Amino acid sequence: MNYRYILLYKPYRVLCQFQDQEGRATLKDYVPIPDVYPAGRLDYDSEGLVLLTDDGRLQHRLTDPRYGHPRTYWVQVEGEPTPAALQQLTEGVVIQGYRTRPAIAEILNPEPSLPPRNPPIRYRRHIPTQWLSLTLREGRNRQVRRMTAAVGFPTLRLVRVAIANLQLGDLAPGQWRELSPQERQMLWQLCG
Repeated sequence: MNYRYILLYKPYRVLCQFQDQEGRATLKDYVPIPDVYPAGRLDYDSEGLVLLTDDGRLQHRLTDPRYGHPRTYWVQVEGEPTPAALQQLTEGVVIQGYRTRPAIAEILNPEPSLPPRNPPIRYRRHIPTQWLSLTLREGRNRQVRRMTAAVGFPTLRLVRVAIANLQLGDLAPGQWRELSPQERQMLWQLCG
C-alpha cells in the first residue's frame, strides 16, 4: 500500500483535527488530502510541525508513550529562566500528580527566526521574555505549558519544530509538503 506522509506547519488557533462543530479553523482548511490524520496533537493555541498520515502503524508508534520518540519545541516564556529552572525542566517536574520524563532544556541564543504570530503575543515593557528549546520524549496534554509554569516561567508562544528526525525547516504557517523517501526511511528506522 502507498501510504501518505505529510508535514504541515499548523498555524496558531487552528484545531489539530478535521472537523469542528464551532466553526473554528481545522486541518481541513490547509490540507486537501482525504483520509490522513495527525500522528499526535498540537494544541489550538500552539503552532508548528504536525505529521499527517494514513499509516496507522506509524501513527501508533509515534503516539504511544512507551516508544518515547523526541519532539522539540521552541518556547517563548515570560521572564528569564534561571539555571535552576532549566535544571528542573531537564530532570523532570511534577505536574498534575506525575513527574515528567527527563527533557533537554536550553536557552536559545540568538532568538529563533520565526514568522510573526497573528495576533502577536502580549508585550510588557518591564517584563523580559526568553526563548527556550525543550525536547521531550512524551506528549501529555499541554505538557510544555504546564512544565514551564511549574518552574515559574509561563509560556507565551509555543512552536513545535521537530518530531523525531522531521524538521519544520522553511515551511511557513499553513504550508505542507510530502516527506522525502529519505525522511520516511529515517522515520521508520527510528520507530522500529
